[in-house]
Amino acid sequence: MTGTGGHTPQDSVERALAAARCDDCVVIAEESSTANLRWAGNTLTTNGIAQARRLTVVAIQRQGEAANVGVVSRIGAREEQIEELVRAAEAAAAQSSPAEDAKPLLGPDSPGVCTGTGGASWDDPAQYTEIGVFRAFTTALGGAFDQAAARDQKLYGYAEHDLTSTFLGTSSGLRLRHDQPAGKVELNAKSADLSRSTWSGVATRDFTDVDVTAMNDQLARRIEWGGRRVELPAGRYETLLPPGAMADLLTYMYWHTGARDALDGRTVFSKAGGGTRIGEQLTGLPVTLRGDPREAGLECAPFVVAHVSRRDASVFDNGLALQRSDWISEGRLTALQQTRYSAELSGQPVTPGIGNLIFESSRDSLPTLEDMIAATQRGLLITCLWYVREVDPQTLLLTGLTRDGVYLVENGEVTAEVNNFRFNETPVGMLSRLAEVGRSAPTLPRELNDYFSRVAMPPGRVMDFNMSSVSQAS
Repeated sequence: MTGTGGHTPQDSVERALAAARCDDCVVIAEESSTANLRWAGNTLTTNGIAQARRLTVVAIQRQGEAANVGVVSRIGAREEQIEELVRAAEAAAAQSSPAEDAKPLLGPDSPGVCTGTGGASWDDPAQYTEIGVFRAFTTALGGAFDQAAARDQKLYGYAEHDLTSTFLGTSSGLRLRHDQPAGKVELNAKSADLSRSTWSGVATRDFTDVDVTAMNDQLARRIEWGGRRVELPAGRYETLLPPGAMADLLTYMYWHTGARDALDGRTVFSKAGGGTRIGEQLTGLPVTLRGDPREAGLECAPFVVAHVSRRDASVFDNGLALQRSDWISEGRLTALQQTRYSAELSGQPVTPGIGNLIFESSRDSLPTLEDMIAATQRGLLITCLWYVREVDPQTLLLTGLTRDGVYLVENGEVTAEVNNFRFNETPVGMLSRLAEVGRSAPTLPRELNDYFSRVAMPPGRVMDFNMSSVSQAS
C-alpha cells in the first residue's frame, strides 16, 4: 500500500525538503491505520478500518542566531499539494516572531542525535493494521458473551488497534523512522436490569496478550459486590486505587512536568522563591516514576518527534535520542521534561518527554490488590476515574468523578457498593499520602487512554483521599 495519491510517505518527505527555500526545514510524514470493534448486549455490533496520512512541514528562516518558524500540517495532502504546503509554512515563518528556543538542527553526526531505531529501515514500506488482528480476541470474546449471558449479565465495549509509521526528515540530513502499534480493550459489564455497572480495560500492542476470560471474571465478581448498596457521605477516605486510576492521576502529573513552566513559577513543580523542586522528596515510599522508549511491551519512539514548539517541546530538537529518564527516583523528584533550550536555563540535563510512563516500587515483596483489600479495616475501593479536569495548575488540583463501581471494604472484605463521588485531589499531594503500592503491570487509564496508553502502574493505598461531594452520576 502507498497511501494517498500513490506516493509513499518517504516520497512526501523528500519532495517537501526539495521544494523548501527556507534556511532549514523539518518534514514529518505519518501513515496511520485503525481497526476497531464494538459490542453491546453480548453481541458484536460494528467493525471498521480506516487509514489516514498527515504531512507536517516546519519552515525555519535564520537571522544570525535568531530563527523564525512556521508550521503547517495537512491531512491527506496529495502529491501535487506538497509544494503549496511548503510555501504556506514558509509564509507563516515570515510572519512569525523570533523563536525563543532557536537552536541548530541536529544532523547525522550531531551529539545526542538518534543513530538507530532498531526497527524497519527508512526505505521499507509503511506498516498497516487490519481487522485480522482481532481474530483470536473475537473468539475469546464470544466465550465471554456466553458466560455473561449464563450469569444474566450483559457485556458492552470497544476494541481498537492503531498502527502509525512516522517518517522524520530534515534539511540537515536526518532520516529517521518509527512504527508504533497501539491497542486497547474497554469491557463494561452490566446487570440484567442495567442497575449495576463495572468496567475493565487493558492496553496491548497486538492483542495476543489480552486475557478476556480474566477480565470477564473480574467484572462478574464486581457485579456481585453490588448486590448490597450503602449510601456514604462525602469526606476523606482511605482509598484503594487500581492501576488504571493510578495511571490517570500520574499521567496528568507527568503532563505538568515541563521544566520551562516550572522555572517560570507556573506549576506545582516550581520552587518558592525561584527555580524548580528537583531534589525534593515527594513520598516516603521507595518508588520510581520513569519513561523508557525501550521498555518491553511499552516501546515507543526512541527519538524526539515535535510537530510544533511548546513550552515542553522544541521543533529544533527533532531527532534527539531518547533514553531512560527517571522523573522520580526512590520518592525524590529527579528530573523534569527539558528541551535543549530549557536545559540551558535550568542547568539540568536535557530530558525530553517520552511516550510511556512506568511507576514502580523497588521493594521485593509487593501486595496484589486482593492482598490490599484483605489488609483494609475500612476504606473504599474504586473501579476507575472519569471526567478528570484541572482546577489549579500551581497545585495541580484535579477534580473528577468515580464511575462504574465504588465499593466499601470492611474488615478485609468488600461488603457493599456505595454511591459515586466527585473528588478533588492533587497527584503530588496524593504521593505524600501514599501508604502502599503493589506490583506494577501494564494497564489502561480510563480517562486518558485516547491520548496516552503506554503505562505500567501498581495498585495503591492512599490515605485521606478527598471525596469532596456525593455524585448522582451512574
